[in-house]
Amino acid sequence: MIEIDGSYGEGGGSVLRIATALSAVTSKPVHITNIRSGRPKPGLMAQHMNAVKAVAEISNASVEGLEVGSTDITFTPKSLNGGVYKIDIGTAGSISLILQAFMIPAAFVNSPVKIRITGGTDVRWAPSVDYVENVTLPILRLMGYKAHIHIIRRGHYPRGGGILEIEVEPITKLMPLNISDLQFDCICGISHSVKLPLHIAERQAQSAENILQSKGYKSKIIIKGSQNAIGPGSSIFLWTNGITPVSGSAVGEPGKKAEKVGSEAAKQILYHISRRSAVDKYMGDQLIPYMALAGGSCIKTSELTQHALTNIHITEKFIDKKFRVNGIIGEAAVIMVD
Repeated sequence: MIEIDGSYGEGGGSVLRIATALSAVTSKPVHITNIRSGRPKPGLMAQHMNAVKAVAEISNASVEGLEVGSTDITFTPKSLNGGVYKIDIGTAGSISLILQAFMIPAAFVNSPVKIRITGGTDVRWAPSVDYVENVTLPILRLMGYKAHIHIIRRGHYPRGGGILEIEVEPITKLMPLNISDLQFDCICGISHSVKLPLHIAERQAQSAENILQSKGYKSKIIIKGSQNAIGPGSSIFLWTNGITPVSGSAVGEPGKKAEKVGSEAAKQILYHISRRSAVDKYMGDQLIPYMALAGGSCIKTSELTQHALTNIHITEKFIDKKFRVNGIIGEAAVIMVD
C-alpha cells in the first residue's frame, strides 16, 4: 500500500487525481490522508469525488472514504476495462479536472473507452474544455495518445450543466516526448457567449486581437454564440498554432466588461509566448505522469510551478523513474525523466 500525504506541496486536488490515476495504471493500492487539508473547505468536494469515481469505475477499484468532505481515502484498483461511462458532477465543477485523472488510465485499457461528463466547461481556476481539445490532446498525440473530444454543451458557474464526451483508443506504450522551443506563426482563438448577446463574444475577441496585433502577432479568433445551455456565460480561449501550443484564457463574470475578459486572455498568452518554451505552465504540470510512463522524456515549460514539483513527488512513488529539474519556481525550466 502506497501512503500519500495529501497536504504535500501545493496540497490541492491534483495530489488526489495523480495518485488515483497512477494507482489504476500500476495496480498499486494507495492510501491518501490529509486531502486538501489546507484549503478553506478541506476534504473532497463534488468535483474531486467524481474524479476518483471516474478512475475507480474504469479500474474496477474499491474505494473507502469516498464522500464529500472526506480527508482520507483508500483506493484499491483491480483491472482496467474499456466501455462507456457517465459522470454527472452535479455542480459547475470542472469537467477538465476530472479528465486530468481519467485520461491517464484510459489510454491503457483493453478496449476503447467513452465517457460523458456533465459539469462546468468554462470555470475559474481550471483549464477549459477548449484547453483539453486544442492544447492537451495535440501534445499527447505526439506521444501516441489516441483520443477525440466532442463539446456537446457549454456549462458555466454557477449552474454548470455543460456536457462533454471523449473517446479514447487503447495503446500499449507511450512514446517519449522531447520538446523545447516554441514555434508558431499565428494565434488561434474561440470566443463564445451562451444565453447572452453575441456582441459579448465579439467584444472579447476584438479586445484580444487589438492587443495581439499591437505586439505584431497574427490572430484568428472564431466567434461562437448559442442558446444551448442551462445558464448564461462567456469565455475566450487562445492558443498558438504550432506543434506544441501554449495558451491564454479568461472567463466572463457578472459586471466584468467583455473587453477586460479579452485583454486578460491576450496578456496571458503573451506571457507564455515571452518564455519561448514548448509548453505553458499548465501543460508542464499535466505532462509529468505521462513523461514517467513513457520514460526518456524532456520538456521545457514556460514556468516551473509548485504543482509540477508536487506531481513529480507523487509520480515517483508509483513509477520507478527519477525526474531532474533545471530551473526554479516562477521561471522557465527544463524537466527531464530517465
